[in-house]
Amino acid sequence: MQRKAYVTGTAALLAALLAGCTSGSGDKGSTDDANPGDAATATAVAQPGKYRTLPEPCSAIDHDTLDSLLPGVKQIADQDQQDKAYQGEATLTYDTDRKVGCRWKVGSTDATDHLLVDFERVVSYDNSVSDDSQAEKLFGEQQTAADLPAPQVSASDSPSDSPSGSASGSGSGSPSGSPSGSPSVSSSASAAGGESTSTVAPSATASPSASPSDSADLQPRVLDDLGDEAFIDDQLTSSGSTAEQRTVTVVFRTSNVIVTIEYAEQPTAIGVAPDSKEMQDRARNLAAELDDVLNG
Repeated sequence: MQRKAYVTGTAALLAALLAGCTSGSGDKGSTDDANPGDAATATAVAQPGKYRTLPEPCSAIDHDTLDSLLPGVKQIADQDQQDKAYQGEATLTYDTDRKVGCRWKVGSTDATDHLLVDFERVVSYDNSVSDDSQAEKLFGEQQTAADLPAPQVSASDSPSDSPSGSASGSGSGSPSGSPSGSPSVSSSASAAGGESTSTVAPSATASPSASPSDSADLQPRVLDDLGDEAFIDDQLTSSGSTAEQRTVTVVFRTSNVIVTIEYAEQPTAIGVAPDSKEMQDRARNLAAELDDVLNG
């Protein structure tokens, strides 16, 4: 009886050892299976954007360009005051690696000009979304908020439509544009989501100094010769008896940086509107220079 008990105890010990070995090999297999998943997750992380820093905006524009945008600068007699006008004023920011800006305000005998330049470096906090993709999304939101009218191509189809098409086909749309310049601005904003964009697009940006043939070319629109994507907005506003103010805004994106230019002019004389083409040309030239600064 004692020998039989000894054999039974030995068999139990061998069974326990075999169970332990089987369990260990199974655990090792499950650990190895987790490694490929971890590697796949690591390779899915999106690439960072091209830009890690931003230029200094107050010194990014040369004096010749500022002379064109702010004619009153050269009329300042005091040298110290003129130097201060050229320097501009930095906008408030809490992170100069993410957002910086500068503004200028200069008066002359004919008008007061305002200029704002803003750089924003977009960073995505989602590992599956690249900085460029996030910047593209934010740019799209800004373009949507601008309520740009339909492209000029749609206006060519309007003569076959109802009377609104013939009004647009006349060039400046005199039935809607002749009373005053300011109503056409509000109609431009409402037209972005409406059906009769062809009647408001020309008058939204046409100033009294712009010819009817120029109005369609000067409407707020997408620009295809600046950065990765860009658009220009042009609004003419007035308040009561004050002079009309024109504000031209150019926004463009280069990789993960979005640049915004706001250029406004208010004449000293009532009844005189700033020239749309002249202001748009100045703003677009500045935008091209800033794009060169980013890529320089």
